Amino acid sequence: MKVLLQHVAHARSGDKGNTSNIAVFAYEPEFYALLRDQLTAERFKAFYRGAITGEVLRYEARNIDAMNFVCHGALGGGVSRSLCLDNYGKALSAAVLGFEIEVPDALAPKLHGQHLL
Repeated sequence: MKVLLQHVAHARSGDKGNTSNIAVFAYEPEFYALLRDQLTAERFKAFYRGAITGEVLRYEARNIDAMNFVCHGALGGGVSRSLCLDNYGKALSAAVLGFEIEVPDALAPKLHGQHLL
């Protein structure tokens, strides 16, 4: 089944200059493998449809079932230089929770919140 990322993970963010860091934490260890396979740096960047203009690097933190995405060119030139508040890291991390993830039916009981699309 397809579900939104918000049902399998949560996200945190930070920004520095024109670079945003977005960390995605799986709610359950079983979800981490799904995230690792489906939430690639390429798909992550494509999800933002041009809002991230630079390279996206993905770092895995397997010991805490998390991934950190370093997004260059993500903040319209830098938070203090842009009038576009939606480009702040918090908005970007909230947006990624709308990314669709394929989840096996057997993991449905572990999903958080309303999960059917």
